[in-house]
Amino acid sequence: MIAGKLTNRRRQRGTAVVETIVATPVLLFLVLIGAEITNAFVDHNTLTKYARHAVRHVAENALQGTTSVVSLDANLVTEARNLIVFGNTAGTGSPILPGLTVGNVQVVDLGGNNVQVTITYPYTGILGNTLPTFRFGADRNLGFNLQATATMRALSVSYTHLTLPTS
Repeated sequence: MIAGKLTNRRRQRGTAVVETIVATPVLLFLVLIGAEITNAFVDHNTLTKYARHAVRHVAENALQGTTSVVSLDANLVTEARNLIVFGNTAGTGSPILPGLTVGNVQVVDLGGNNVQVTITYPYTGILGNTLPTFRFGADRNLGFNLQATATMRALSVSYTHLTLPTS
């Protein structure tokens, strides 16, 4: 009876090792997928935040004088692109995301005093752009574009000075 229990324990130990060997790659793959999705989500949120900052900058500076006509001059478009890519209007420093360039940014006058900023970012994940299949078919392309768009009505900024009544 004792010999039967020992062989049963050895079989169970062997089964546990086999289950671990089978389950570990699946669990690691799921963790990697979760990390990849989280990374893409964070990058998209970053792009959305900077698109909002840039469209606000454009909306504040697009109306020239009292004409209420949107004017997107080259300087304003360059400032908006720099604000998105570098985080400042001067265009100094390194890009907020690797691979993001001013060519990925579009600033458009939509008409009706609306301006729009669109960013198209070629996302490169943790694994890179391709997933090797180790000769079990063609390698899989993992690259895709993240896009963030923000639209705002151009603001007519007029500053009025308050005068306090004298007593």
